[in-house]
Parts: sequence; structure tokens; C-alpha cells
Amino acid sequence: MAVDSYRYLPRSFREGYEALPLQAETPVWAPLGVPVEQASIALMTSAGLFLKDEQPPFDTEREIANPLWGDPTYRVIPGDVRQEQIGAAHLHLNTRDFFEDFNVALALRAFGELQTKGRIGQLADEHYSFMGYQERTVAEWREHYGPEVARRLKDAGVHALVLAPA
Repeated sequence: MAVDSYRYLPRSFREGYEALPLQAETPVWAPLGVPVEQASIALMTSAGLFLKDEQPPFDTEREIANPLWGDPTYRVIPGDVRQEQIGAAHLHLNTRDFFEDFNVALALRAFGELQTKGRIGQLADEHYSFMGYQERTVAEWREHYGPEVARRLKDAGVHALVLAPA
């Protein structure tokens, strides 16, 4: 099934967005302070995953009403989450596969295997999900949600956050 990333944009916007050049940027990273075999690692996905019986879905209604807006909030996903607990809300992705195996968007199983093999120290208890369709200058993420997640990671003793873009 094809995914139309421009579905909720006014048709007159599509041509302009498709004509924009790709923006190459230097990746954001910091040196790892411990050997990876000793590191505590958390995962973050931009797939819009949430705990369907415990957390609200991401706000797709507002995005439909205002196609240039994306929900900047995040959801905490526990490391022991089960498949039947996962929901997904994202207008720019085909979320069908997430309901079959959320690990395609948040690779807890693969990182668990790395932990078992001693390739990483340990998986953190909490992981993070957000809806990846965000404006480049989204103030809420830069001023509120990003620093909040960073504090949570630091307080939990996490050494690295791996972003799995959806």
C-alpha cells in the first residue's frame, strides 16, 4: 500500500513541497562516555506508537484541520511492552505493520538480543515515541519536550538514545 505523505496538505501545497531540496545536516551526536558493552541504551521512534489502553493517541484530528502542524508530544513506552498494548497514530505512515510487530518501528527485540549477547550493557526501562511529522522550528519540542526527555534519560542513567526514524 502506498503512503501519500501529502494527503492532508491542500493540493496547492504539494508541488511546492515536492520541489524543496533535501536538507543535509550534520547528525546530532555526542561521544559515548562508557564502552557500548557497558552502556544503558534507550530507543526512540518517530512512528507515533502509544499504549492504547493507557495513553491518548497522538492528535491527528488537529493535524487534519491544520496540515502544517504535527503533535509535538511524546509517549513513554516501557521496555516490557507487549504487542497487544501498542497503538499507533500517524498520518504520514502506513501503521498497519506496527500492529503486526511494533519492533519494525521500535526495535526492542533486536536490542534485547544485543544485550543477551553482551554487545550492549542493558536496555533502559523506558523508551520514547513521538509523531515524526514536525516542523523544523517546533518550539514546544525544543523548549519543553526535548529537554524533558533529556532529563528523564539522565535521571535514569541512560548513556545513549538511539532514534529509529519511521
